[in-house]
Amino acid sequence: MTHSTRALLTVTGADRPGVTAALFSTLATLELEVRDVEQVVIRGQLLLGVSVELPSADDLPAVKDKVSNLGRALGVWIEVALAPTPDAPMTRRQEKPHHVTVLGRPLTASAVAAIASGISDLGGNIDAITRLSKYPVTSLELRVSGVENAPLRSMLSAVATDHLIDVAVERSGLSRRAKRLVVFDVDSTLITGEVIEMLAAHAGPEAEAEVAAVTAAAMRGELDFADSLHQRVKALEGLDAVVLEKVRSEVKLTPGARTLVRTLKRMGFLCGIVSGGFTQVTDHLVDLLGLDYAAANTLEVVDGVLTGRVIGDIVDRPGKATALKNFAVAAGVPMAQTVAVGDGANDIDMISAAGLGIAFNAKPALREVADTALNQPYLDAVLFFLGVSREEIDEVDED
Repeated sequence: MTHSTRALLTVTGADRPGVTAALFSTLATLELEVRDVEQVVIRGQLLLGVSVELPSADDLPAVKDKVSNLGRALGVWIEVALAPTPDAPMTRRQEKPHHVTVLGRPLTASAVAAIASGISDLGGNIDAITRLSKYPVTSLELRVSGVENAPLRSMLSAVATDHLIDVAVERSGLSRRAKRLVVFDVDSTLITGEVIEMLAAHAGPEAEAEVAAVTAAAMRGELDFADSLHQRVKALEGLDAVVLEKVRSEVKLTPGARTLVRTLKRMGFLCGIVSGGFTQVTDHLVDLLGLDYAAANTLEVVDGVLTGRVIGDIVDRPGKATALKNFAVAAGVPMAQTVAVGDGANDIDMISAAGLGIAFNAKPALREVADTALNQPYLDAVLFFLGVSREEIDEVDED
């Protein structure tokens, strides 16, 4: 039985228009079948790899002769070598690969070395590396094969902690770039503060201190969120409702939040917010950012005064997950194509239910269950975990 032979052509040298076209025109004269192609240009230097099928190993010298002459004419180096046969036994490297996204500010050589060494120690291979951004954080995307998901995640988590970087791991496949619905927690995620603490500041020092202490305990998971909400809202009893307008004007978006939502919307994503805060503030954010969905609690106001109660269903920890699922149903999007971003323990159910759960500068309880943690101050860095590069972000802004 005759087996075909696979050869690998590697082109290196200064990039210029026409090199790729000339190479494939030459291969066409040899009537070769192209099996794989990968090309990258780094600072003007071309690296092009082409895998071709040969009728037999006896045809290799003719290919070398043809492309060597072409390389001299183009001023590039073209190496031709036999590649492993496609009939070789299946190896772990042929398992479904992973995409590893690495963010750092800065991203040091020692961090990259630790990641590469860890992958190698697990028997894996880095098939490709792509830079996603160089500002405001440096981010790289690695395509990794030959290693199982659990040990890869465990190793990278340890490296991230040791080197103060952020690392996300996702299996390769269409689902990775098929996310279509992104939902954010509001307080300390989409905005920089806690709305209820901002309201309490207008109620006096005693109310402010009480609310801050209960909020902190709830975010750490030490208190039931619904009970803590009622405790904190009670401290606002008698506050003039005009304060709500003042707090709306005081709300500040997290750095990168506006860019993130604008980019997602222009790329066709649907965006929503789920908040344990209050509709009297979140409605403003919906209008400001053009959000598609929102769920939050509503403060009761009677005769222009806060009563210290909330009305309607409570948006608590399970309520946030329910809201995410409801948004997905309304959008016609399966849960696997949803992304949730939050910071506190009351986001655990929502983060766990999403196709991709991101803990943003989060409490330890949330980081433990999230698919990945983002510890940078810029919310738009979420885009890199979706495989969106800085160049793509800039291109969207130019449209």
